Amino acid sequence: MNILVINGPNLNFLGIREPEHYGTKTYKDLVKMIDKNANRLGVKAECYQSNHEGEIVDKIQSAYNRFDGIIINPAAYTHTSVAILDAIKAVNIPTIEVHISDPDMRDEFRKVSYIRQACIETVKGLGFDGYIKAMEDMKEYLINR
Repeated sequence: MNILVINGPNLNFLGIREPEHYGTKTYKDLVKMIDKNANRLGVKAECYQSNHEGEIVDKIQSAYNRFDGIIINPAAYTHTSVAILDAIKAVNIPTIEVHISDPDMRDEFRKVSYIRQACIETVKGLGFDGYIKAMEDMKEYLINR
């Protein structure tokens, strides 16, 4: 079971950026935790991060026929990117949206997610543990599908 984990803009600045929302652990810490838990779950996880919308679209498209599931934290593109939504719809790979903080508890504009309509689930507000839940839920979904 192969899972692609995509992280959008500014997540490379975890540990620096708004620690009151995202904590003090770094992106490196996140990748390490994802790898450890993927091994525990018996799945393969490839992590990818980009600050550029087109590169994220390209990565989603490259997942076609290569990955069984996608976990995506589109970050700010959650609220703006029809292109990422369309890419997820195009590849037709089960996708879970994840957010470290809970966007619904923040700025009003963050309550809108374009990506959500193409996802089987949204995990939010659990910090880094949200990625673990998303991997566990994706594995269960793929097994029971």
